[in-house]
Amino acid sequence: MKVLVINGPNLNMLGNREPHIYGNATLDDLISFIKDTFRENFEIEFFQSNHEGEIIDKLHEANDTFDGIVINPGAFTHYSYAIYDAIKSSKVAFP
Repeated sequence: MKVLVINGPNLNMLGNREPHIYGNATLDDLISFIKDTFRENFEIEFFQSNHEGEIIDKLHEANDTFDGIVINPGAFTHYSYAIYDAIKSSKVAFP
């Protein structure tokens, strides 16, 4: 199964941004954990962007390439109707 993992804005700052709240683990640490945990059953591609349009473009591209998508939209969880619409129009499973 081929899965796309999308990380949204500011997640590239994990480990640096307010470590007393978010901890010391970096995005690279998170990616390594996911790869190590799921490597036997999944082919995983990772994508991170601080730009809403890039995330939407990646969601659109995923329709013909991936079996599933996991998204941590970061700050976009609060206000991005455009990402929501892109997810709703996707043919890919969101577990």
